[in-house]
Amino acid sequence: MGSSYFTDPVILVIDSLFSLYIMAVMLRFMLQWCGADYYNPISQTLVKVTHPPLRILRRFIPPIGKIDTSSIVLLFSLQMLDDFSVLLLKGVAIGFGALAILSVTQLLTLLINIFIFAVIAQAVLSWLNPGTFSSVASTLYSLTEPLLNLCRRFLPDFGGIDFSPLLALLFLQLCKMIILPPLHELASLIG
Repeated sequence: MGSSYFTDPVILVIDSLFSLYIMAVMLRFMLQWCGADYYNPISQTLVKVTHPPLRILRRFIPPIGKIDTSSIVLLFSLQMLDDFSVLLLKGVAIGFGALAILSVTQLLTLLINIFIFAVIAQAVLSWLNPGTFSSVASTLYSLTEPLLNLCRRFLPDFGGIDFSPLLALLFLQLCKMIILPPLHELASLIG
């Protein structure tokens, strides 16, 4: 009882700090991937926060086309370190393969959740304040528009009502249901 009394708050702090930084790196990667405005205040904040480790990694890991591989390596490394630290504090032993699969699963979950939040926020902003410009609206537009454009190709014209956010949310939830459970199962079989 004594060890969990101190262990749980330590786990909360470690996991929260790692999660916030991992999310910052993920958002930077996503905004760079979709060609968001580099000079947007949100983009600039993410660049400043994530630049130190990425500057070092980019010396050794070149990008592959439009893919910033150093960001992917940083994301994967941080997630593995986070998962390893939390499991170690909980007293759970796990093999490297299972840890790697668990980390990939966590990163995919974060990616899908960011898209879900961004689509919902973009839809709400378009209903409440259509046509206004802000750095938040610009960032959300940059993140969601490629996915929403893809969804619009599969929808008929509904006379000015855009149902692409609903289709995008359905697609993202299906991805969570189809992709993530087999990865969790694989991690538990290996671990």
